[in-house]
Amino acid sequence: MYFAVILVILVLGSVAFHLLSPWWMTPIASNWGYIDDTLVITFWITGAVFAAVTLFMAYCLFRFRHKEGSKAAYEPENKKLEIWLTAATTVGVAALLAPGLYVWSQFINVPDDAGEIEVVGLQWQWNFRLPGEDGVLGTSDTHLITSDNPLGLNPDDPNSADDVIIEADDLHLEIGKPVKILLRSIDVLHDFYVPEFRAKMDLIPGTVTYFWITPIRTGEFEILCAELCGVGHAFMRGLVLVDTAEDYQTWLEEQSTFAELTGAGSIKTASRSGP
Repeated sequence: MYFAVILVILVLGSVAFHLLSPWWMTPIASNWGYIDDTLVITFWITGAVFAAVTLFMAYCLFRFRHKEGSKAAYEPENKKLEIWLTAATTVGVAALLAPGLYVWSQFINVPDDAGEIEVVGLQWQWNFRLPGEDGVLGTSDTHLITSDNPLGLNPDDPNSADDVIIEADDLHLEIGKPVKILLRSIDVLHDFYVPEFRAKMDLIPGTVTYFWITPIRTGEFEILCAELCGVGHAFMRGLVLVDTAEDYQTWLEEQSTFAELTGAGSIKTASRSGP
């Protein structure tokens, strides 16, 4: 009897904590409200199942509590109950998977008008690369990494010369402009995560992963590494600033290209355009 009461209190307390908790998702700053909706749906489904199962256990403890002279009935099979439970479980699993699959299809289908930037992770800092006025990122290879070429750009690729290099500094994005974020790791697994964007993806050595976002709110947001990447993992942080179009262009014109950093040429920064 006491255990039944404890289980009921557990359910009521869990629901109250969820509804009244001050800890909730940060205000969104990108187009991925779909992900918030999916999380809310997941909470409702799993919460309903948790409450139903726990309350059923409490009912059983109360209804079938020990009584002198009573004897439990043994029923090894109940096809009707098994069919009902199988159908209910199937519907529940489908309800959990369907929103996620829909969001994932949106997540990996990049709009045709999206620009590109590259995020390069290494222990323990974030580096970035943006295409120059040609609008194309040059090729790269980890075997080409040196102190003067930290991102391993191919100096023989003409598309590399005007690429904008941002080493261990803030990333800026233009508000309202969709952008495909290419992710590359130089050493171990990392994960690029900005909580306000609701978008994250692993950086996997030897391959290039990606996702896309459209920033919808100006401001300064922290970049975190959401994959344990070594002893300095907790310090692998950065900043992404979402700017107005004017502020973004001002910032972009102050950055250096690959050619300027390596002394391979001179490109007029004022003529560069953003991704």
